[in-house]
Amino acid sequence: MSKEYKPAAPPGAPITPRIVIHGGAGNLTKATIPRDRYNDYQASLNRILAQSADLLAVPGMTALDVATYAVTQLENDPLYNSGKGAVFTREGRNELECSIMVSNGYKKRGVGCMMLKHVKNPIKLARELLIRGEDEDGGGAKDHCQYSGEFVESLAQEWGLEIVGQEYFFTQNKWDEHKRGLAEEKKQEERGLAMDETSDWEKENYISLGTCGAVVLDSFGTICTATSTGGLTNKVPGRVGDTPTMGTGYWAEEWSYLEEQALHKTQMLYQPSLATSPVDKLSRGDIGGLVGDCLPSFNSRPASATYESQTQSMEKPTSTRHAVGLSGTGNGDTFIRLCAARTTAAKSRFTSTPLSTATSWMAGPGGELQKSAGDRWGKTHEGVGGLIGIELVGKKAEVVFDFNCGGMFRAWTEEGGTKRCLIFREDSWESGPEGWGSI
Repeated sequence: MSKEYKPAAPPGAPITPRIVIHGGAGNLTKATIPRDRYNDYQASLNRILAQSADLLAVPGMTALDVATYAVTQLENDPLYNSGKGAVFTREGRNELECSIMVSNGYKKRGVGCMMLKHVKNPIKLARELLIRGEDEDGGGAKDHCQYSGEFVESLAQEWGLEIVGQEYFFTQNKWDEHKRGLAEEKKQEERGLAMDETSDWEKENYISLGTCGAVVLDSFGTICTATSTGGLTNKVPGRVGDTPTMGTGYWAEEWSYLEEQALHKTQMLYQPSLATSPVDKLSRGDIGGLVGDCLPSFNSRPASATYESQTQSMEKPTSTRHAVGLSGTGNGDTFIRLCAARTTAAKSRFTSTPLSTATSWMAGPGGELQKSAGDRWGKTHEGVGGLIGIELVGKKAEVVFDFNCGGMFRAWTEEGGTKRCLIFREDSWESGPEGWGSI
């Protein structure tokens, strides 16, 4: 049996758990998603959030288990582009991807899987690989962090995970998207248009671009991010996206943060003396210091006194726990080119920027995802996407998200326990964007 990590409870009052989930992003407008479909998504998101939040409230429950549970529910719902509702490749097959990562507590920290064709719930396989990484041989998977294809699916079967035939993943809606997409490509080719340019049909219909994901903070202060997808509609066989690629479509990490003032004082403490010998002082023009060496009465105290007084007045730096987790959705190739999730986390960590600000910098309107598309923005799907995440500073947590397209399916818990669900930027279908290009 694998050894599951049991985090230690933080001193003092426990941390208030939080959860945020997403079900994809893209050309979501009132023109591309009818009112009844909008209602279906809202009902699904609210149900999955409520069930996951109830599980998270159980004493001792871990972020890993709740994130896995939430994404499993998303995989089981044919509304989304993962598991049962996964999109098709150009050859009419399903090739699934998934990933899971924790901010602390396991040797592997994160695992990604790709080219899965028969594991009913890919996210359960990612979790199993992470936990079994505590064993010496990883349960037969060794200590790797990324897996593909038949071998890892054979491990899934050996470990008792449910295996299904390709027909399980079929949904008529995604099959219709697959066939219509191929037909639109043929039309564009006949007209001599760019093959990657968005067709009028795609502008008028929501095409499953995104992924499903969850980011969870537990009472121990650990953050877990879990993500699952079928990839891009009509992707070429064997294409690998950002979802199973660490740092691009998912990321979680934790560090200790020293208060800026204390860090500044620490740097002052290690200022060396600039001149220690008469030759050094003369070369630097320190005539006063040179005279002081010859006439001790010239100086009222030794040169080292300033250093010593700084040492004595030094305050011990205080350390604050800081953790983040992110899950992305949208055009995965853009996320890969920018290493989007890790870059967002690094922007927050190394510039002392709130994760919410860094998330908007990357995924918000006019952000780095959008900029990376250049003059292809709005003509193709390049650059389209969004991010969800959680930031923990000390014992205070914040749920974050942003996107640069018409909408993003998302639901989350507030600090006081209130549950929220949004698809557009505003609260209702009536206030949603009208059509293509709306943000």
